[in-house]
Amino acid sequence: MTSSKTIKDFKKEFPSLKEKVLLKDHTTWRIGGPAKYFLEVQNKNDLEKAIGLVKEINLPFFVLGGGSNILVSEKGFNGLVIKIKFLDFETKEEGGKIKVLVGAGLPLNLLSVKLLENKASGMEWSSSIPGTLGGAVFGNAGAFGPSMADSVEWVEVFEIKNKKFQFKKYQNKECQFAYRSSIFKKKAPAIIIISVLLSLIKGSAEAIEAKMKECADYRMARHPLNFPSAGSVFKNHSKAIKNKSLLLQFPDLAGFNKKGDIPAGWLIANSGLTGKKIGNAQISEKHSNFFVNLGNAKAKDIRALIKFAQKKVKKVFGVELKEEIIYLG
Repeated sequence: MTSSKTIKDFKKEFPSLKEKVLLKDHTTWRIGGPAKYFLEVQNKNDLEKAIGLVKEINLPFFVLGGGSNILVSEKGFNGLVIKIKFLDFETKEEGGKIKVLVGAGLPLNLLSVKLLENKASGMEWSSSIPGTLGGAVFGNAGAFGPSMADSVEWVEVFEIKNKKFQFKKYQNKECQFAYRSSIFKKKAPAIIIISVLLSLIKGSAEAIEAKMKECADYRMARHPLNFPSAGSVFKNHSKAIKNKSLLLQFPDLAGFNKKGDIPAGWLIANSGLTGKKIGNAQISEKHSNFFVNLGNAKAKDIRALIKFAQKKVKKVFGVELKEEIIYLG
């Protein structure tokens, strides 16, 4: 039995629905064609209504946070992009911890300011990372050692199973956090993050601010912040490289092997690719795991550069680089 609902019904329910919105204006790479439809959702009821309608209309949908770690094609997306704008922030002290309930759409830089105001420590590493908290949980973002998995107590989600919906909480262990991954990423878009309960420790404002500054200074010195990018393109490589000739040629490998983590940027740089350009896309001269938009770069340029880097690193080191980013369109 086909539904009688149409996009006209959607527009009646959501007068704020926009059409042909350029996604390059909503991604940190500043790349991407138009979304056929675009809707900002600010509460759980509207999210449930919107998903119900797209299911009835049989319209594809994509859930967008801060637009980091995503490459959108010039063709855009022939469906509805739902931008999560849940901005809740509440704190309470419990059992010697500071419990912070945060909406999935709150930008990490704003979250950091609020945590500093409340002397809540443990998330300083995220203070200058672009994107939203929901996106950070989705990809289990991390830096300088810690990751989201270390601070999340539970995640409230909207779960979609065919045309049946439910609000549900996933405790930390149920989130299946792994290196730059989670159950939310594996099952997208069937599980949409709504809010997150963080469990942090009480700290001094001075110490928290100093750590935030240390992280920001590190990024300022080592990351190409003057060009649009999506942060790290590839995941670091976790398997040891045992080739004897490579170990002799690249002494750093022994140390990386011992740590069990070979930086993707190091592999790219030592494959001679730093500064490599295709169109207006470039492998950054400052950090080789950042692929930057020099100005009006196309998604096809970035994709070609990604494939080129994978092929060259495979040839030099025998390593298959895996993307950290996701693709749309």
